Amino acid sequence: MNLEKGNKKLGNAWAFYDWANSVYNLVISSAIFPIYYGALFKIKGISSVHFLGFEVKNTALISFVTAFAFLIVAFMSPLLSGIADFAGNKKRFMQFFCYLGALSCIGLSFFTLENLYFGILCFFFGLIGFWGSLVFYNSYLPDIAFTDDQDRLSAKGYSLGYIGSVILLLFNLAMVMKPEWFGITGEDAAMKAMQYSFVSVGIWWIVFSQYTFYYLPKNTVKNKVTKNVVFNGYKELKKVWHQLEENIILKKYLKSFFVYSMAVQTVMLVATYFGEQEILWESDSQRTSGLIISILVIQLVAVLGAVLTSKLSEKIGNIKTLIIINSIWVIICICAFFVTLPVHFYITAGFVGLVMGGIQSLSRSTYSKLLPETKDSTSFFSFYDVAEKIGIVIGMGIFATIDQISGSMRNAIVFLALFFIAGVFLLFNVQKTLNKI
Repeated sequence: MNLEKGNKKLGNAWAFYDWANSVYNLVISSAIFPIYYGALFKIKGISSVHFLGFEVKNTALISFVTAFAFLIVAFMSPLLSGIADFAGNKKRFMQFFCYLGALSCIGLSFFTLENLYFGILCFFFGLIGFWGSLVFYNSYLPDIAFTDDQDRLSAKGYSLGYIGSVILLLFNLAMVMKPEWFGITGEDAAMKAMQYSFVSVGIWWIVFSQYTFYYLPKNTVKNKVTKNVVFNGYKELKKVWHQLEENIILKKYLKSFFVYSMAVQTVMLVATYFGEQEILWESDSQRTSGLIISILVIQLVAVLGAVLTSKLSEKIGNIKTLIIINSIWVIICICAFFVTLPVHFYITAGFVGLVMGGIQSLSRSTYSKLLPETKDSTSFFSFYDVAEKIGIVIGMGIFATIDQISGSMRNAIVFLALFFIAGVFLLFNVQKTLNKI
């Protein structure tokens, strides 16, 4: 079904993909899987493992794997987006990565230390599936919504994602805390419940994404893919890079985004692992419930944060709002170094949620609004995503290295404050340029 640009039903269907895929980001990346992963090592009484011939700290291992997955996504995105633009089938690519990620989530239910490599592989492909699909999902925004409506629609997508993922997480929380209610028994009932939660994520992701796929625009062109087309994406990135020379504001904004996004995504990816290891929980059950409650706090506050950020940007502008948010992130990273008690962790989680949703939705819509008039939106968003992914590779790589060498995630977290500080200065430079126009 092809609906016209600006159609409300089309916009709602696009935003609904956040409802479908955000359960991965919450349950797998942020909540249940980090707890499950940490529990695997606690049951064995170890904190490191032999992997590819190296003795690696468990949290450093997952950070290194995450960094490598993002490196693959960064390399792969322009290749696929180039083919998708030429063949006119970016919906098919979005579907492929959606199903790859969802099936990998189901595969995580078999993750044990005895089959560590299989579990890591599922984690790896789950991450690639999630972020790979977002390349094409984000590129649809300027195709389906007019400039004046993009901030609102972007925020709506994130809000739907937070709400939908919280619903599934509450269900998973009930399974983990009260497994007997669901007929899950035995000494390892909680672990089994976590494994079932991974399956629920895969099913949720596949089922609810069908609404989005039904309404997203069908192919507009049907060109045959040849060898000459394979590297089209990289040629498009080069063309985008040259176009940036003519768009100084967009170029400066991308530099600032690259720096602060590096820290934002790293914090979000390691937050639960930090809470699982560095906070002084009284018991394992308190650790499990406390971490999930913290994630719920983040998600619920993030809905409010995304809406407030959108309203604030309407009053003072996008760049000034991003400067304020980045400044708050600096304070959060510094305070995290001193967080030891659960109550401190809950308070920090609340502030993280407030700025997390806002900085994501506003960054995406700001970039979309700064784009030049073009039909080739996928290439521009591919450039945006490549910058984000390379930033994450660097951020996660630095974080994992500091964690591995120092043996403490606290040192790595506080180091990320430097990226937010740099982001603030670069955003001031963007605002200065805007004021001259």
